Amino acid sequence: MSETEPGVLARVRLGHEERVVALLRERGALSRAELGTLSALSRSTLSDIVGALLARGAVVVTTPESAGRKRPPGRPAELLTLNPHSGQTLGLDFGHRRVHVAVANAAQEVIGTAALGYARSTSWQRRLEIACGLVDSLRTGLGPLNGVGVGVTGPVGPAPERSKHVTALVDAIGERFGVPVSVDNNTRLAALAEMLRGAGKGFSDVVYTRLSDGVGGGIVVGGRLLRGARGSAGEIGHVPVEPAGRPCPCGGRGCLETVASVPAVVAASGADDLPSALQALEEGAPDAVAAFDRAGRALGFALASVCNTVNPARIVVGGEVAVPRVLAAAEAALAAHLPPAQRLPAHPAALGDEVGALGALALVAHDSPLLIGYPGGQGRGEDES
Repeated sequence: MSETEPGVLARVRLGHEERVVALLRERGALSRAELGTLSALSRSTLSDIVGALLARGAVVVTTPESAGRKRPPGRPAELLTLNPHSGQTLGLDFGHRRVHVAVANAAQEVIGTAALGYARSTSWQRRLEIACGLVDSLRTGLGPLNGVGVGVTGPVGPAPERSKHVTALVDAIGERFGVPVSVDNNTRLAALAEMLRGAGKGFSDVVYTRLSDGVGGGIVVGGRLLRGARGSAGEIGHVPVEPAGRPCPCGGRGCLETVASVPAVVAASGADDLPSALQALEEGAPDAVAAFDRAGRALGFALASVCNTVNPARIVVGGEVAVPRVLAAAEAALAAHLPPAQRLPAHPAALGDEVGALGALALVAHDSPLLIGYPGGQGRGEDES
């Protein structure tokens, strides 16, 4: 067997599991025969997949009467259904200025979201207190928690190489909730959510970027979300676009983040905040028009470099700065820097501000082929590396 075959087989198996779970989510309780017909899986494959889902508690056996269906003569006495009561998963997205929280049941159906802002200077201890308050408000009366996914800004590498604040945050969350914790860069988690639920769904090769308080991204190649050796894959915000430009917090100069992030666009527009900058853009104020056009051109230039490297089938752009004028300028720059056969439109992201928290849910569930090769939560505040 070649070295690549185990990974391929794992992706195929996870794809079969996703198909079965999706059918049960969409259609409710089904018999094994109905699942076999709808999924087009062989009897032996379906039996194996269903057995695994039953063993994990993701699927349970019920009766037609319990599922609200009448059982005609000859009808199987048992049906399979998703188990919404086997426990919840929790997704936390700690951005520069706000935290988003999402809770999902065992079927990965989102049952609640919440968000609250804070100053960029807010301590990590206080940020966690804010997040826990939101979680408590969402989970009142709900079942046990199975795991927590956490998104943070900046690269997230193997556990021994993480920053002290990330290590402390993950340890504190593990102690607070007493369940396995998985952590990753929040923009890469946003990319994961867009692949599973949003504008990238159905595509195996996607480049995603988010223009927000910072600029980051995620890259999917061959149906797998790239993490990189040190957890920095997809850091599109630090692609140099203006070599003689402003210094960047990363230590470089003229990075995309210094041109296309919310603070950069607001400053270049001469506005006090993003709503004011957007209003000035709508009114045709020269400084605002120039700032948003510049951000779009820089984005297109950076994306062209990535596209020439990984040849995606789809580009998805999210974040507060991803307004139509920016996307149009990005597409013009892409057309100027890509061969005709590789030119692509920049699609707006489909999910809202909670996108990072939704990606964190998917990370802790760890049930998508996109996450083959990704570490899963192990114990309190630790994951495989």
